[in-house]
Amino acid sequence: MLWEGLTMYSIASFRDIVDQPYPYLQNLKNLQGKKIVGTVCTYAPEEIIHAAGALPVRLFGSDSAIHRAELHLQSYCCSLVRGILEEALADRLDFLDGMVFPHTCDSIQRLSDVWRINLKKTFHADVVLPVKLTTAGARQYLIDVLDRFKADLERQLGREITHDDLARSVKLYNQIRLLLQRLYRLRCDHPEVLDGRDYHTIIRAAMIVEREIFLESLTAIVADLEKTVMQTKPSHLKRLVICGGICTHPDIYEAIAEAGGVAVGDDLCTGQRYFDGIIDEALPPVEAIAGRYIRRAVCPAKHTGITSRGENIIRTVRQCRADGVVFLLLKFCDPHAFDYPYMREMLERENIPSLLLEMEDQSQAAGQVQTRLETFVQIL
Repeated sequence: MLWEGLTMYSIASFRDIVDQPYPYLQNLKNLQGKKIVGTVCTYAPEEIIHAAGALPVRLFGSDSAIHRAELHLQSYCCSLVRGILEEALADRLDFLDGMVFPHTCDSIQRLSDVWRINLKKTFHADVVLPVKLTTAGARQYLIDVLDRFKADLERQLGREITHDDLARSVKLYNQIRLLLQRLYRLRCDHPEVLDGRDYHTIIRAAMIVEREIFLESLTAIVADLEKTVMQTKPSHLKRLVICGGICTHPDIYEAIAEAGGVAVGDDLCTGQRYFDGIIDEALPPVEAIAGRYIRRAVCPAKHTGITSRGENIIRTVRQCRADGVVFLLLKFCDPHAFDYPYMREMLERENIPSLLLEMEDQSQAAGQVQTRLETFVQIL
């Protein structure tokens, strides 16, 4: 393993961890006694989990055939949710000490129910966030939910979470998000310095790797990339923004490149939505964390306005000087499917071309997907 024995990681080390996260996580548990808490959504309060001395880890489906999960979930639950349950039922997630389920989509809520009943080796926590984030009571409700989650986590992990613990975690996550924002802007302005697969790898690693080591490693990576800007030739490929929920297969970036395009921006929870927004360190930590949830770019399971996501994607297209938008729709992902029609109409009114690709979590971007991408790029 490329990460073994290292105190700072390269992109290649990150790729090794992202491709095979279980050995890395099991190693942390065996050698350091690290508590590991699984999450399924960017609305999981990672700062609070980290402040409790645990490592928050985002789970991403399964590369194996799904059999056991089919007995517990409807066939129209997305493959991401079914894949996570399959991994747990097959005892491949035994390194977890607990699971945190923010209530966003119906499928994640059903996964939470099944997990609570059938997987009792780990503690189970629901974080029921408000759906509409702009109401008068949303902020206080959110603060109350996070306070309850903090108390539950203290009880489950047997450790008090102090004000200083939270403040340190908030500061750490702010530093990581600022660096990821620099990386995002760098790729928008100079996509030639970092290919899409490596960008995808870094964002995924941010959700897995010990955050202190990740921060130190990312600081060096971003500094090195910024130095290479003057040494690379500008890209003249068609510039695209990717919009959707998750992107679990980096081959979509290669498919875009082979079609003559380059992804220069995104609205993904495995992308810009993960690091959007900075926490106000002048406020009490829990209140400040709640404030970021309200300000950050929303997913379709939350609302700040009827057309807020459409406005955000148009703003992203303008900022990234993109030629078009590719919607990645995970099959059976109802929230994103509901949003797609009005977002497409908003893009059409702004004369911004778009392409819809419906994919399964386990499928690769090949064949028909490649042909459709090539046709789309040719008309831009």
